[in-house]
Amino acid sequence: MASLLLALAVGCTGLYAGFMLIFQTGIMPALARLTDAEFVTAMRRINECVPRSVFLTVFLGVLAFPVAAYLVPVDGRTDTQAWLVLAGLVAAALNHAVTVGGNVPLNNALAASEARGDDPAAVRAAFEKRWNGFHRLRTALVTLAFGLLTAAAVL
Repeated sequence: MASLLLALAVGCTGLYAGFMLIFQTGIMPALARLTDAEFVTAMRRINECVPRSVFLTVFLGVLAFPVAAYLVPVDGRTDTQAWLVLAGLVAAALNHAVTVGGNVPLNNALAASEARGDDPAAVRAAFEKRWNGFHRLRTALVTLAFGLLTAAAVL
């Protein structure tokens, strides 16, 4: 059971890290080329589509599976493996803290600006640089979590 939980932790974290990396390296650079109005509209529509069942399952699995893998007793697990799983869990939790405390409030402000009819240039200026900064941090954290959990699985 513990091996399955660790495999699920590695899998979920890897999927999430890949999603974050593709956003960082492909989607955001492409959106950066759009006009202010196009950028703001595109980000609003992305933010409406992403938080659905498949994404939320992976998002929650990034925390739930490492917690379970750490807490389930394992015969023969080394201290190094236990510390790697714990460190991976901490990195994943920090990723989620950045998401919930940084990116989500910016996404909510972006959505609210639509109802008010705010100027797209001002909306983009208040959103893009800050959102990308938080996103770079959370991408690094979840990639670190994936590496640590993978290391725990292969030791």
